[in-house]
Formats: sequence, C-alpha cells, structure tokens
Amino acid sequence: MFRSLALVVTTIAAVTALAGLPAQADSPPDIDINRTEKHQAIDGFGYSTAFQRASLVHNLPEDKREEVLELLLDRKTGAAPSILRLGIGSSASNEYDLMLSIQPADPGGPTAPPNYSWDGWDGGQVWFAKQAQERGIDRFYADAWSAPGYMKDNGSDSNGGSLCGMQDVSCDSGDWREAYARYLVQYTKFYAAEGIRIDELGFTNEPDWTASYASMRFTPAQAAEFMKVIGPIADDAGVNVACCDSFGWQHSEAYARAIASDSEARKYLDVFTGHGYASPSDHPLPTTATTWMTEWAPSSVADGWNEAWDSGKVTDGIRIAERIHDTLALADSSAFIFWLGSSRGGTAALIQVDDANNAYRVSSRLYAFAAYSRFIRPGAVRIGVDNAREGLKVSAYRNAGGAEVVQIINTTNEAVGTTIDMKDPTAYLTDSSHNLEKVSGIVSKRDRYTTVTLAPRSLTTLVTDRPGNG
Repeated sequence: MFRSLALVVTTIAAVTALAGLPAQADSPPDIDINRTEKHQAIDGFGYSTAFQRASLVHNLPEDKREEVLELLLDRKTGAAPSILRLGIGSSASNEYDLMLSIQPADPGGPTAPPNYSWDGWDGGQVWFAKQAQERGIDRFYADAWSAPGYMKDNGSDSNGGSLCGMQDVSCDSGDWREAYARYLVQYTKFYAAEGIRIDELGFTNEPDWTASYASMRFTPAQAAEFMKVIGPIADDAGVNVACCDSFGWQHSEAYARAIASDSEARKYLDVFTGHGYASPSDHPLPTTATTWMTEWAPSSVADGWNEAWDSGKVTDGIRIAERIHDTLALADSSAFIFWLGSSRGGTAALIQVDDANNAYRVSSRLYAFAAYSRFIRPGAVRIGVDNAREGLKVSAYRNAGGAEVVQIINTTNEAVGTTIDMKDPTAYLTDSSHNLEKVSGIVSKRDRYTTVTLAPRSLTTLVTDRPGNG
C-alpha cells in the first residue's frame, strides 16, 4: 500500500511529540555518532556474474541492454557495485547454467604439460567485466566452484568429490594439487591479457556443501593444506588468495580456525570469505584477516519473482537492507557480495532478464543494495553509533574524503521522529513508494541536532559532506 510522504512530513510535529524527542538543547541525540570509534574498513559491495548470467544481459537488444547495464553498474543511478565476483569454470560443456573450463580435457596427468584454451568470452563475464571497467569498477574476485572432474576422486565436476592428492583423498590419476593451483592462476592470466586484473582468487566455493551442480569438498584441514600449495604460486603471479566461502557464516568459523592455527597457511591468506545461507552473517569470525561476505540471496522457491519492498516475503527489499546492515554492523565484514545481479525466471536477483522476450524487470532489492553501495565507497570506515530508539537499525560510515553516511532502517509500522548529530544531511528514502529518492522535508534542524522523520518500514540514507557534530 502506497504511503504519502507529504503526510508523513506534515505530521512531523505530532510524531516528534509522540516519540518523546529531547526538549532541551543539551540533551544527547537519539542517534549519537561516535566519530573516534573506528571499526572495519569497507572494501565494497558487489554481486556475481557466474553461470553465464552475464550473457543474459548481452542477449538483450541494444537499447534494453544499455538500460540494464546502467541499472546494474552505474555509479549514480544504478546498483553501483565496486566488486564483481566471477565464476571459474570446470565443465566440458558451454551450455547455459554451466561454466566452461579453460582445460576441459585431461592433458595426460597432473605432471603433463597443460593444454589450456581460452575463448575470450567466459560465459559473458569478460564482456561484462569490460562494461564494468568503463564505469569505473576495477576490483574483481574470481572463485572456482570445482576443479575439472579429471582432477577429482569422483571423476565429475559436480556432486561434491575431492581434489586428488589432498590428505585422506586417494586417486589412481595421482596428485593434482599443484596442477589445480596453476590452473586457477592461469585463469587470472587470461583475464590479464584481456586487460582485466583479478585481485582476489578463490579455490573453493561452499566446500562443506555437496551440490548437484559444480561443487567440491574441502575439510577445514584440507583448506589450510591447499592454502600452502596455491599461496606461493599466486604470490608469484601477484594475485591475492581468498578462502573459504563456507555455506554458512557460523560454519566458516572452523575454516578460519584451521587456517589461523597454521602459520604458513595464514601467511598466504589475504581475504577470509564466508556465505550467509546455513547461518546468517551476524557476528565476527575468528580471524585477523579482512573478512568478506561473498554470497547470499534469499530463497525465491516460495516467493518466485518478487519486486515488493515490504510484502512479508523473504525476498522483500527491506529484508535485503536488514541483511546488509547485519553483515556490516554485526559481522564486521568489509564487503557484502549479493548472489546474482541478474537472472531468469523466479529469481531473487536484483534484475529479472527475460531475454527470450527482450524484456527485464527491476526488484526493490536493487535499491536496497544501492542505498549502501552508492554512498559507502571503497576506503570508507565504519564508525561508532549509539542508538537510543527501539525498532531502528542504524550504522554509520566515514568515506575516505571525509563525507559521512548514516543508514537507518525503521523496522516498525509507525513513522518515527528521531534526532541525530549530523550537519545538514541530504536524505534519500527507500520504501514501498520511493526507490532511493532524494526527498526534502525528512530532515530539519532542532536545537543543535538534526531531526529526522522516518517513514514506516523504510530505509533512510543520510549523507553529509560536512563531518562533525550537528
């Protein structure tokens, strides 16, 4: 149901009275920013283009393609990602929903000369990455779901299985550990030849989960073991190593401890990664490495394609905003990477692409994502904030240039009046009737602090170029 912001704003006095805002200039604000309290640095926000999802965008007619590219990539009007996650292929097939390997066939064993091949397309990811570069996006994280089947004990890149040569894994074909590490680094070299630098390289995706599609198992001990194999090879190539993309955030703890307890493995870990499916990203992980949440999306099985901001479904935009807040403010993650930017059918991606009919649709999830990614830029730092109001989720950030960003999610069904110590912030509203829109009248001066009127069930983004107390 659409709400009238004008009505909300015109009733600010009544809301303020009901909210019990401080009546004296010396009273502290409800939302008090602690600018000396520094938490994690922010590396950025992103999504994945794996499993040929980028090709769907390319398949659209030129005019529609450009519109979708602007929505997915533009810094000011679109999702504004600063990181893209690429999928490293392991399949011998180039069919949709598979990722083609750069070495589909066994070259003759792990010590045989490699027989790599490169099509310069990579399921549309090369083209999409170049489109991203044109729009100023220059950080790329490449991750493998599996090794090719001939390198594994089950002979398939699907249905789990383990890399031959790892501890407790026996294969007649021999030890493929070093060959797999060099295979992954070669992938980054192919991208470098295309003018695309891959910054982070991951050798496993959900190593604790067996899927019917590309998947491969690593125990925590095996992940630490392989870190010592790929680490020196990646170092020589100038590529950072990321691990371990566990299926759930809590499950990631065992992998973090295994690597932390092995000094050589820890030496080669640049970014520790985890997913948010089996357990949410809502607490810090036991590692001193930079932490990224590298994949999560709500299940669309029950919801289908859902564009709503707040319909009570798990795929609602407000639910994505809350998950981003928790990942940054509770888990101390330096990055939030959503699962897919675009996909077909009943997807929870940001955009639904109907390439068969040359059409697309946009979900409110895109604007929930963009509220954070447009304004909290790489190099920002999360700063302290004390929130005295129940029902609000609040986090605060200072960008490298000094500008401050405060994100406020009003989880209640009522308009809320509150005060904050910011100087003349610009307010952007995201709710059932506003898609990250600059709205006047939301903020006003009250004594030495700023008063903010928060619409029910909304995300309000406050941005100021003038840091300091209000």
